[in-house]
Amino acid sequence: MGDVLAIAEQRDGKIRPVTHELVGAAASVAHGLGGSAHALVLGGVGIGDGAGELGGYGAEVVRVGEDAALEGCAPETCAGVIAEAVASHSYELILFAATALGKDLAPRVAALIDAPLASDVTRLEVESGKLVVERPVYGGKAIARVGFAAAPAVLSLRTNAFGTNESQAEGRTERFAVVIPETVRSRTVEFRAAESGSVDVSEASVIVSGGRGMKGAEHWNLLEDLRSALGAQAALGASRAVVDAGWRPHGEQVGQTGKTVAPALYFAVGISGAVQHLAGMRTSQTIVAINKDPDAPIFAVADYGIVGDAFGVLPKLTAEITALRSEG
Repeated sequence: MGDVLAIAEQRDGKIRPVTHELVGAAASVAHGLGGSAHALVLGGVGIGDGAGELGGYGAEVVRVGEDAALEGCAPETCAGVIAEAVASHSYELILFAATALGKDLAPRVAALIDAPLASDVTRLEVESGKLVVERPVYGGKAIARVGFAAAPAVLSLRTNAFGTNESQAEGRTERFAVVIPETVRSRTVEFRAAESGSVDVSEASVIVSGGRGMKGAEHWNLLEDLRSALGAQAALGASRAVVDAGWRPHGEQVGQTGKTVAPALYFAVGISGAVQHLAGMRTSQTIVAINKDPDAPIFAVADYGIVGDAFGVLPKLTAEITALRSEG
């Protein structure tokens, strides 16, 4: 059986939306492998109360482990619990989201169960009954196709690279007793939330990013106006140079040393297109570049390019988008 296990993410007792995409990917590949999709939900007491909703995204079985020690899902603690849960069933694949938590957990679990690992996967295919995945390498300059000689394999999937299909189905919930590893030496002390109402750049479907071409933090209101015009699912992003200059917080940084994103729409404003930035956003579905330098490298990956001064282009673009949305 080619069963696939998706590891759910939760925060403050609620399953995070990124899990819906992960479960959908698990269901899709499980179908191709002749198996079923399972979801594993770990957290404090009560986390399993609404876990059955994951059936609506493709999980036939939702396995739930509750314990006060899993409240914050510290990687060292959760990795051991996940490894034990994997050992109790014959899985072909273990899927994590390529978020900050998933990137921490996936290699830990792979090491514990002695399994192969592929990170930041952007595509899943089943060829002749075998799984083949694609993932960016060399800073996004090439795409590697990877197969696996052993099972289970552990994958982390780039967020927003896979769609979701919602239905009215509800997964069968199975609760199991959690055994906390005795070797745990760390715990989660605190989560500091981002600014209220903001969308995490790694989960946003639309991103408006600014670079050094914005000339200073005092001009960021132009990007904020465009973000607001694009709707509630839009987020602000920034290049490394902007973050290093202190104009924007590190949580908004897109790139090899920041967050990897794959939104449906990405605006690169005043961003030249350095290799490290391209590595974090070139898998966006549609890229719009605004730069006054016609030879800027960003235009080589952009679907649409506007050569012009961002300070003149942005207000007009924002006004046009606002008008179009008001008509709709």
